[in-house]
Amino acid sequence: MNSTESFVGIDVSKEELEVYVRPEGTTWTLHNNEKGIAQLVERLTCVAPTLVVLEATGGLERKPAYALVEARLPVVIANPRRTRAFARSIGLLAKTDRLDAQALAHFADAVRPEVRALPDQERREISARLARRRQLRDNLTAERNRLHSAPSCTEKSLRKHITWLQDELENLEAEIDALIQANTQWQEQVERLATVQGVGRITAYTLTVELPELGKLNRKEIAALVGVAPFNSDSGKRRGKRAVWGGRAAVRATLYMAALSASRFNPVIREFYQRLIEAGKAKKVALTACMRKLLTILNAMVKNGTDWDPNYSQRTARAA
Repeated sequence: MNSTESFVGIDVSKEELEVYVRPEGTTWTLHNNEKGIAQLVERLTCVAPTLVVLEATGGLERKPAYALVEARLPVVIANPRRTRAFARSIGLLAKTDRLDAQALAHFADAVRPEVRALPDQERREISARLARRRQLRDNLTAERNRLHSAPSCTEKSLRKHITWLQDELENLEAEIDALIQANTQWQEQVERLATVQGVGRITAYTLTVELPELGKLNRKEIAALVGVAPFNSDSGKRRGKRAVWGGRAAVRATLYMAALSASRFNPVIREFYQRLIEAGKAKKVALTACMRKLLTILNAMVKNGTDWDPNYSQRTARAA
């Protein structure tokens, strides 16, 4: 490590921000509110760190991370599974907020994770609305299921709530439509993605807003980023089963539904799915492969600026 470099780890909780600066060993605690975040930005601006690392903590990390990015500081929001594995690898088995901040700073210094641009305000607002839409859809499905077996004394309440959820969902989707249409580049990409059989409006919105890397990475990179790339599990002579994990859960869930539809109605994906089933692959394995193939095709379409064409998509999917 260069003597002029410094690395910051920030452990985020609901109430507090625990900060550790390496190699100085400086540490301090701030409240996780507007005043505390402003103090954090001010102090770290003076430190001018080489890298700041926070863990993904159920959304609690977003406000301090975005504030630091706006102050033009290099910030990485790290996967907690990765940082915890690092802590164990250096023998740090105990767990406190201060030790976690120290481990994050050490992780920043040793691993040097790549700094990627965080979503801008416009993208964050649409992403939040898409997440809220998923919540409303889940609640609506749950209430409809309850209605089937509900006693008569609760039917009125359930129907009233279902109507409210439907109205909220309709209003929210109108807001999302307006925000997408206000951005010419996004609207153009949404229209392009929607030319693919199996990709609906919400799927196109999700891929456009929550996967800005679409069209900028090669097929292996984009598959790994989303979480549909198979990873080896081999040791010596043992050849374990390949498995997929990690990635962006919201994008992967949306892609799953798109692949499920495409495996029935999209000629390219349907043929691919049937060929895998005939070869003896389990349906879940075949469908995951369809997710990866569909993502590869969509990535190539965005990269090349082309709409869906069954013959062309076969070629670009292999070349991307």
